[in-house]
Amino acid sequence: MPVEAQESEPGANLTVHLLTMGHGDVVWEKFGHNGIWIHDAAANTNVVYHWGLFDFADADFMSNFLKGNMRYSMGAFDMAATVDSYRQANRTVWAQRLNFAPAQRLALSEFLAWNNLPENRKYSYDYYRDNCSTRVRDALDRALGGIIRSASLNRPSGRTYRFHTQRLTQDDALVYGGTLAALGHPVDDPISNWEEMFLPVKLMQHLRTMRVAGAEGRSIPLVADERVLFEATRAPEPVSVTRGIGGFLMTAAAILIVGFGVWTVSRRIGSGTMRVLVLATMWSVLAGVCGVVLAGLWMATNHVYSYRNENILQATPLSLALAVMLVRLMWRLRRGRPAKESANQLRTASLLALAIAALAVLGFVLQALPMFSQVNGGIIALAMPLHIGVAAFLFLAARRSRAA
Repeated sequence: MPVEAQESEPGANLTVHLLTMGHGDVVWEKFGHNGIWIHDAAANTNVVYHWGLFDFADADFMSNFLKGNMRYSMGAFDMAATVDSYRQANRTVWAQRLNFAPAQRLALSEFLAWNNLPENRKYSYDYYRDNCSTRVRDALDRALGGIIRSASLNRPSGRTYRFHTQRLTQDDALVYGGTLAALGHPVDDPISNWEEMFLPVKLMQHLRTMRVAGAEGRSIPLVADERVLFEATRAPEPVSVTRGIGGFLMTAAAILIVGFGVWTVSRRIGSGTMRVLVLATMWSVLAGVCGVVLAGLWMATNHVYSYRNENILQATPLSLALAVMLVRLMWRLRRGRPAKESANQLRTASLLALAIAALAVLGFVLQALPMFSQVNGGIIALAMPLHIGVAAFLFLAARRSRAA
């Protein structure tokens, strides 16, 4: 087609870029962000469309978050202001100019304008399958006639949603441990390259390998050129998971050592035992509350990635019942109740603690079966030793109290 004809073709005045923003400091920034930059040479405009808008101030935000029914929306922003905001946040910004035919550029621009209408902006957010990056992917793929999907859907990435979640949150122990505990089997299934594009950086990387038909039907790269608009001074995002079970195991070992040391100070029920009972109660409350949360996420919400969670065997609501028993026992000991009465209560508590420890051991043993292959070694390394330790302590304390 002659150059003059191309320039007069509808959409020829438009340029399409994929804008990718690197990771930041806040939890939701750790996964990066992206948008579509449309440059209109005729109107001299530069607009960035993205789908990552939410507002904590919304009246129903927290209730929807707890129920797993989050609503996000898209928006259109000035290109220069967008880049400047990420520069201030010290987050790298990449721009990839895409080889779209004029008709495809026009179709994409019209779709984005339609999607940005007030009645069309909001959407039901999904952490992995319908987020800010998959919306960008789907908009580009729609304009290209399905090229991105066909080139990536049946290609395994060799990764899982959990791997990427661990990789990008491992610098924050609480977030890393929380997501490891709260996410169940669904995030351990292998994902394709198409699904892996829930991450903005992965979308950017996968587009580099794709090709489209050029003006004369020849195969050309989808990415015409790429440049860094701002390079952050922060370290690049990690490419692997370096945080293992060691930290969880060391935490459990430290707590057990402290508890054992305190207990051995006293050779009969007394202050040493009381202090260990306090530690056992604190752990039981924590494990029990976590168990209630995990059960609630599974059975009472739409947080589908928390379903079929084997961690319910490591953090069970039964621990709350044990905590109540231990509090009652400490109250009796404080008031100097008869030794036989305290011994009976210790025995009952030890039996419940043994059942809780047995569940944790069961969760560990079941890992040998393919259907119970959830990646939760860190949670097992923390919880199982502590449950066994509490059960052992209560058993020995009950036996000693009977012998006294």
